[in-house]
Amino acid sequence: MPGGRLSNQERRDIASGLAEGLGYAEIARRLGRPTSTISREVARNGGPAGYRAEHAHEATGRRARRRRPAPSPEQRGAAGADGRNPEAVRGYIERFSTLMVQTGLPRMAARVLASLFTTDAGALTAVELVVRLRVSPASVSKAIGYLEGLELVRRERGPRRGERYVFDDDVWVRSWMSSARANAMWADAAREGVEIFRAATPAGARLDQMGRFFARLSDDMAGGPTAGAVGDALTVLAALVHASAPLTVQQLATALGWSTDRVASALRDAEQHPDVTDPVALQRVGPGTFTITARLDRLTAAQREALSHPR
Repeated sequence: MPGGRLSNQERRDIASGLAEGLGYAEIARRLGRPTSTISREVARNGGPAGYRAEHAHEATGRRARRRRPAPSPEQRGAAGADGRNPEAVRGYIERFSTLMVQTGLPRMAARVLASLFTTDAGALTAVELVVRLRVSPASVSKAIGYLEGLELVRRERGPRRGERYVFDDDVWVRSWMSSARANAMWADAAREGVEIFRAATPAGARLDQMGRFFARLSDDMAGGPTAGAVGDALTVLAALVHASAPLTVQQLATALGWSTDRVASALRDAEQHPDVTDPVALQRVGPGTFTITARLDRLTAAQREALSHPR
């Protein structure tokens, strides 16, 4: 069967799709399988009206047992030669790839990644993947392209001038840092929204809360700012408090005796790490101009109102 044997979960997904009235093509797209695989599976096991996932899985197992030839003496000797149970290995790889599918990875990409990850060498050629997964070379090529885009797999020169695909041991670190950068981008987008909507408005308050969440998440993932960066950010804030007036980057650089790049970096860190500057916060009041303000989330609306009109 193209794409390898269907799992019990896939058969349940097929049954759910049929119950929803989905066509074979849509079900196939969701599972990352050829449409012909779905149509044959349903036709063999009762048709659209009579398809039952558990019955189909059991029937396929019975057919496979009837067709499976007895292993040769050489095969019996090779199976488990590395001390592993081949059935347990195959079952684990299937469960591993299913877990990755549940986290959003396309099924074929998940199967390729699981195969690479559970190979001692951490690398396989396209031919080896085709044989292991019993799929077409085109399916492997498409999955590899997808995984390369995520920086989970890379190509390297293999034996006999061919290519092989490699899963590096540091891939999780690179994936983690990529996620940290993505969270930082969300935080930057939220801060831009706060400037437009203003933090005192309901929309601005939501964006401010969102920005703080993603900034904190990005910091935690990236290890947080360095002690030097925190020190510079606090020094810039102290300068703004002492000035009691908005200042430009150039004015701060002149007063502190720093380069404009150092001031700009300190201001950026103060914006990106609001927990470091608590209970005050940096506020832009114009292009390249900053002042200091209290963090509004420290006070309720009623408290802010009362402080605006003290008795």
